[in-house]
Amino acid sequence: MTTITLTKGLTAYRADPPKGVELRGGLVLIHEIWGLVPHITDVADRFAAEGYLVIAPDILSGAGVTPEIGAELESLVFNSDEATRTAAQPKLREKLSASKSPEYAEEALGYLGKAVDALFDEEGIDGRVAVVGFCFGGGYSFALAAADRRIRAALPFYGYPPEPEAVTSIACPVLAFYGDQDEGLMKSLPELTTTMEDARVEFTATVYPDAGHAFFNDTNTITYREDAAADAWVKTLAFLDTSLGNA
Repeated sequence: MTTITLTKGLTAYRADPPKGVELRGGLVLIHEIWGLVPHITDVADRFAAEGYLVIAPDILSGAGVTPEIGAELESLVFNSDEATRTAAQPKLREKLSASKSPEYAEEALGYLGKAVDALFDEEGIDGRVAVVGFCFGGGYSFALAAADRRIRAALPFYGYPPEPEAVTSIACPVLAFYGDQDEGLMKSLPELTTTMEDARVEFTATVYPDAGHAFFNDTNTITYREDAAADAWVKTLAFLDTSLGNA
């Protein structure tokens, strides 16, 4: 487990399977809007323990959201004090503004492509590369699957849906996870499902009752739902096995 440089201005957290554990493929792991915080590196380590070589690129530090800033913003947004949450909104908008631009989106996809390149260069990967992302990273999981046909499986957790025209470019199966209390994504899911069907993309949406956004994040006591997270983990590993040819 170490920090690597993928290209100028882009670092990533790399997690390798432990000695003696069979290599099952490579994963691009895309962080939440809070950046490459310890929760994401912990998830990378969990995947590595299951046999995956994981590269989790830090695609937000260059846009002004370092892991330290991201952790601070998250703590403010989910603070138990309403006044603190309200006071944090201007800072939140300021720090996240750069990541909202079309220019940033293009740059971020280029960075994610570098992570795919790095995995394809690894001995033993043999083209078995998937993408997993959470929230902001879930949206970019859809985007990377649409932009890079080398991706063999995509697993967006509560990711914002791609533009309809991008869906036709997805060439891999997609397993998406949602909480039924995540109102915005629940409203968009029927249209996304129809768009995926029309494009003949193999798309499965798993929706957990009494769960909301970020239900998988076990560092956030407000949003975390243990049962949903545990079930999603089991389904994720099974989907990766099947999609990458390990089953």
